[in-house]
Amino acid sequence: MRKSHPVRRVVLTAAATVSGIVLLLSLKPASDPSSAQAAGGALPQGGAQAAAGTTVTGEAARTQYGAVQVRLTVRDGKITGAEAVQAPKGGRSDQITSMAVPRLNREAVAAQSAEIDAVSGATYTSAGYRQSLQSALDQVKAGGPGGGSGGAQGAARTVTGDVARTQYGPVQVRVTVSGGRIVRAEAVQAPKGGHSDEVTATAVPKLGQEAVAAQSADIDAVSGATYTSAGYRQSLQSALDRAGG
Repeated sequence: MRKSHPVRRVVLTAAATVSGIVLLLSLKPASDPSSAQAAGGALPQGGAQAAAGTTVTGEAARTQYGAVQVRLTVRDGKITGAEAVQAPKGGRSDQITSMAVPRLNREAVAAQSAEIDAVSGATYTSAGYRQSLQSALDQVKAGGPGGGSGGAQGAARTVTGDVARTQYGPVQVRVTVSGGRIVRAEAVQAPKGGHSDEVTATAVPKLGQEAVAAQSADIDAVSGATYTSAGYRQSLQSALDRAGG
């Protein structure tokens, strides 16, 4: 039997060692974050959140057919998304909501404000949407989520007027004021029971919308709700007096 040459054994051993080192290096996982990202790794959580923006939800606006509440996504001071987290539902309201809300969402992003047109056939939903949208924008301006500096906080405040006694029950109005303007008006008390429930459901949303539109207590009475309208104006005026309006 021929013996292996000593030099040949050394060469073979060295080659095997080099091959093993190369294999181990090729299997070592990359520790460089940029390498992981290039290979399809997830972005750091903070970066993903910054890319998505922050959200702020406006106050719910009560309408004749149900509540409307808008949530905004804001990034770098701009509205990048708008959605209704509450909207009228049930019966024909389902059809109106499905038709109107997507349009209102698009208009809010396009306008970058609450100055958007009402959708035909969805007057109450549109008014409630604008009201809640304005509330969300006020929070952003006042330094809420996605808003400006903390020094602007407190710009929006809520004031409740005195209770006005009427023949059918008390009426009390609460207003939200921002930058010297009424951005929301709602009745925290109103006549109830029997026919008063129907009158209140019809009149109060209209009176709230008129208060925001008029920026004062000089608003028209709602037909069929003379006493409720008078009490609303009285309480609204006392709230504005307290707010300095």
